[in-house]
Amino acid sequence: MKPAKTRQIPDAPHSWSDMPWGDYFRDALTQHLQPCLSKLYGFHLLKIGNLSAEINTEACSISHQVNVGRCGGQLQVIADPLHLPFEAKSVDACLLAHTLSWSHDPHAILREVDRVLIDDGWMIISGFNPFSLLGLGKCVPGLHRRAPWNGRMYSQMRLLDWLSLLNYEVMYRTRFQVVPWNRQGGKMISAHVPALGCLNIILARKRTFPLTMNPARKSMNKIKLRQTVNATRQFRHVRDHDSG
Repeated sequence: MKPAKTRQIPDAPHSWSDMPWGDYFRDALTQHLQPCLSKLYGFHLLKIGNLSAEINTEACSISHQVNVGRCGGQLQVIADPLHLPFEAKSVDACLLAHTLSWSHDPHAILREVDRVLIDDGWMIISGFNPFSLLGLGKCVPGLHRRAPWNGRMYSQMRLLDWLSLLNYEVMYRTRFQVVPWNRQGGKMISAHVPALGCLNIILARKRTFPLTMNPARKSMNKIKLRQTVNATRQFRHVRDHDSG
């Protein structure tokens, strides 16, 4: 049998300006990220990719913010997102602004981000909605070779499924910018049919549950077991006495 053909994903754009209506997408993301940024706290924030680096996150209370990517003028750390040069559980929050759309292995990126995030750390993911006017452009011949149509568009349900496998709790999610070529994104339409928004945002928090048994609960289980054994012995004693 012939091996399955894998679609090659091109490199991500170096800037939002490299794609049609990119400036509109950047401004809309910056605006709708404000509720997410207000929830973040800690010491270190990673912004992975050139598109993430251009998002204004000054409203975030985390002061130490580092831009990470393979190449770019706004990056402070040059590194492969699949192999982040940071220790495990050393980062409080991570921003993936359309990083997964142009990734050859999005699952590996999520696992690597999960590795560097502390327990109860925050992950923000944004991407293009395939069930939108922008997603319909993938059906137009020739457009699939240009950004943003040359990248992958993951539905919000698919991203939620990936996050659930990594044991993340979704704290906030939204869709917006129904009309991609409008700076306002079509406010009236976005208010009534947000599910058709071209952009989506997911804010999730890493949850870690210990596998060790709670000592207090363990002692309670012993007490309940002792009571059950005593009750069984009394029942047997009464039954033997009645039969005698």
